[in-house]
Amino acid sequence: MTMGKKKKNGSGRLDAVLVPLIAVLLGFLVGSIFLLFTGKSPLLMFNAMLQGVTGINIAMRSFNPRYIGELVIQAMPIILTGLCFGFAARTGIFNIGAEGQMMVGSLAATAVALTVKAPAFIHVPMILAAGMMAGALWGAVPGFLKARFNVHEVVVTIMLNYVALHFNNWTILNVFGSVDRVKTAQFPQSALLKSPWLESLTNGSRLNWGFVPVLIAIVAYWFILEKTTFGFGLRAVGYNKDGAKYAGMKVNRNIVVSMMIAGAFAGLAGAIITTGTFSFGRALSAAEGYGFDGLAVALVGACQASGILLAGLLFGMLKAAGPLMQSNGIPKEIGGIIMASIVLFVAMKYGIERIVTIVKLRRTKGLALPTETEEAGV
Repeated sequence: MTMGKKKKNGSGRLDAVLVPLIAVLLGFLVGSIFLLFTGKSPLLMFNAMLQGVTGINIAMRSFNPRYIGELVIQAMPIILTGLCFGFAARTGIFNIGAEGQMMVGSLAATAVALTVKAPAFIHVPMILAAGMMAGALWGAVPGFLKARFNVHEVVVTIMLNYVALHFNNWTILNVFGSVDRVKTAQFPQSALLKSPWLESLTNGSRLNWGFVPVLIAIVAYWFILEKTTFGFGLRAVGYNKDGAKYAGMKVNRNIVVSMMIAGAFAGLAGAIITTGTFSFGRALSAAEGYGFDGLAVALVGACQASGILLAGLLFGMLKAAGPLMQSNGIPKEIGGIIMASIVLFVAMKYGIERIVTIVKLRRTKGLALPTETEEAGV
């Protein structure tokens, strides 16, 4: 009996890797089919993607490290918003407010960058901490409303995304005195994550030191959820709120804390974009979509730290390769079609698992279809 359980658990871990991998392959297949309808060769698309990942252009036999830097730049914010959604999801909360939490994180970073004067080794950590705290406080609002009044977090987070957008724009235009109605004054050099050395290393890309806090965030995500009793308590609430309450856990507190930690990840993304990719605060005409990209990344990565990292790099590659594909006459929408298809196939998880089970049984037992007893693992 124990051996059967071990075998089943091992198979479950394999399927957890296999299902997203199949979803990714099917997504690329769908993109290739659409590309064939446009009269273009899928090989051009894959060459552009390879160049986006490695900087190597097989057709031209050239190497440009700039594309690697741009891949990292595209991946950083969606990895962090993926951590934001994933952390909340692992604790039983559907947080789609990463976009708004990211905006207030960006706004807080702008405030500290423009008002505080300090050396870079003090100024930059202060900015990142301010972004994280702002995102955490913004995330605490739907967490408190859910814990105290059982208000659904999806409704609240959607509303707060719009509140964050207009609050950000009003503050940028009226408090910080934007001259061109688009951005603030330039940040001082001490506030920036930009690095001339990294830029020169990657042939003028926008690569900056923001990848360091992103890596720290991934490790923190994994450590909190997988290696601490605190993380176990948060996950217990997600698995069974009533059971956790019966066990003596502070369910309402855990819900609020979970949303605060999730918001901190998104707030960090806003701070990194503002002081790394840009060097000024921005008024936005609409949401930029990082929050929903992060949701997709978390789903593809099964809300696991390593999965979110790999899925974020994959989606970052698709975004970074967009200009390369366009230069080869490939419609820019192909990247979006591939990303949407991958998410769709991940959502069809149980169907893919069913197919995988059938294939395994046919190979091992030579049966056309598994019986109900075999599917149950008996």
